[in-house]
Amino acid sequence: MKTIDLRSDTVTRPSPGMREAIARAEVGDDVFGEDPTVRELEERVAALLGKEQGLFVPSGTMANQIALGTLARPGEEVLCHEGAHVLSFEGAAPAALWGIQLRALPGERGILSAADVEGAIRPEADWFPRTRAVEIENTHNGAGGSVWPLERVREIGRVAASHGLEVYLDGARLMNACAASGVAARDYAAPATMASICLSKGLGAPAGSVLTGPSERIREARRLRKRLGGGMRQAGILAAAGIYALDHNVARLSEDHANARRLAAGMGKLPGFKVAFAPESNLVYFRLTGVPAAQAADRLRARLVLCAVAGPDLLRFATHLDASTEDVEEAIRRAAEAFR
Repeated sequence: MKTIDLRSDTVTRPSPGMREAIARAEVGDDVFGEDPTVRELEERVAALLGKEQGLFVPSGTMANQIALGTLARPGEEVLCHEGAHVLSFEGAAPAALWGIQLRALPGERGILSAADVEGAIRPEADWFPRTRAVEIENTHNGAGGSVWPLERVREIGRVAASHGLEVYLDGARLMNACAASGVAARDYAAPATMASICLSKGLGAPAGSVLTGPSERIREARRLRKRLGGGMRQAGILAAAGIYALDHNVARLSEDHANARRLAAGMGKLPGFKVAFAPESNLVYFRLTGVPAAQAADRLRARLVLCAVAGPDLLRFATHLDASTEDVEEAIRRAAEAFR
């Protein structure tokens, strides 16, 4: 029986076409700026997001941390949502690496309001940290893959600009947001000083993210990348996978979104399963009653359906390019057997 792995959209494996692109990649030493495939990817993503330059890094977490380390200084504060990935799932890196304080704000389904952001900006005083930046996450992982309305992003940008603050867009699943909303990536990124996309989530590449921004910021970001050990050498073999992903795996994201809705509708009928958030992209969360989430995940695993435990009573499923519609239907059938 086939294992159906819905733990994350990071579990995908390179397709034959992507492997061929990797094998054919022209490479050089990227730390010396000599890898042509890396440069092509960086230029491609910078144009996609409407920024001057891009920087290829190994992971989304590194992209986020380099951005925060570029935009804020030790003892300064960055505003973010209370469920933000940079706050909850990156090992307290802003404090450990840069001495930056994160201030958590509420917001329905991970989406901040301009009023809350403005109200959280610290007054100038010796005893307050300086508020330096606002971080937003689109789609928002912890809120069920929610998609930011474009006008809300613009409102945050206007408030930030009026107070001299920077904005960072964690776009780990930004292309999912674009597929769901029809909004262009450059429009989502326009209010942000710096913005990133991850290539190893819904886009199916084996590794890598690209951080973009103004040239002077990317120069500083490159220095911080080296400090963190993220300066890879013949990285074109990974960049080629990213280019292939942009060429072949963006248009199909809507299929993952349709499968997420299918999964929510099917498993949402099971006893004790309640859809926690109406799926807007490729993430589906279920709130459980009557059985702990870890135990429920074990029962599904026994039937070779894998999911992530997101809380004591919360399961997360992610649809992706290696999970077909038939796989999703089969996962629903096996779950029905496990919980009938």
